[in-house]
Amino acid sequence: MLACLVEGNSIRATVRITGIAKKTVSRFVVELGAACERFADKTFQNLPCVNIQCDEIWSFTYAKEKNVPKHLRGTGAGDTWTWVAIDRDTKLIPAWFVGDRTAQSAYRLMRNLSPRLANRIQLTTDGHRAYLVAVQAAFLHTPIDYGMLVKIYGDNTAEGKYSPGEVIGTEIEVISGKPAPDKICTSHAERQNLTMRMQMRRFTRLTNGFSKKRDNHRLACAIHFVHYNFARIHQSLRITPAMAAGLSDHVLELSEIVGLLEAQEVALCA
Repeated sequence: MLACLVEGNSIRATVRITGIAKKTVSRFVVELGAACERFADKTFQNLPCVNIQCDEIWSFTYAKEKNVPKHLRGTGAGDTWTWVAIDRDTKLIPAWFVGDRTAQSAYRLMRNLSPRLANRIQLTTDGHRAYLVAVQAAFLHTPIDYGMLVKIYGDNTAEGKYSPGEVIGTEIEVISGKPAPDKICTSHAERQNLTMRMQMRRFTRLTNGFSKKRDNHRLACAIHFVHYNFARIHQSLRITPAMAAGLSDHVLELSEIVGLLEAQEVALCA
């Protein structure tokens, strides 16, 4: 089941491939996702990351925002944004958060990130203004070097086109500290967005594989990020991001990730 899910298969496709019941697969995602969240909280401490990029990626839960029934508004249905931080050097994903696109969600990402770091960092985000308040609040007592890369887009008049218009220029804004200008970029975070869309069926556009509940979406993302960090060899590093960051000395087998379920049960019993 895990091998299917982390390689971009939907729950129904996983059912067809494995012959396991749909309810069993769905329950597996929920339980393993919760175990992965706890594993990340426990493992991501004193991280050596020094060059962090952040971005947010759109998807939707239950229905697109304009199609959400009135009785489901405010329940998590509609537009869903996954906020991701990535270390430019080790390619580690040290923090993520699933929510909306408000400053509150941006703060939750930064609040997850800040206590996990061991060093002063250079932080880069795009021009989304929600980051300004979020970064200031989350790093209130921790000095950082923070720069924004603001992209300037041309007109997008093509009907049915999903992506923004062509980038016709960029502007660098120094928000705090002294960030190195040549490292103010979001390229690695944007490449991670592609990885997410390729590896998680829930993010694939124009399909019916989207998440039906936001909690399930959050837990599926936890599985993806633990697998990405600890079990997926990065093409440029030739090792996993966790190994590059000194969090692991080997590539985790899928069985070891599934073993987090047993570890969680033991902890609960204790």
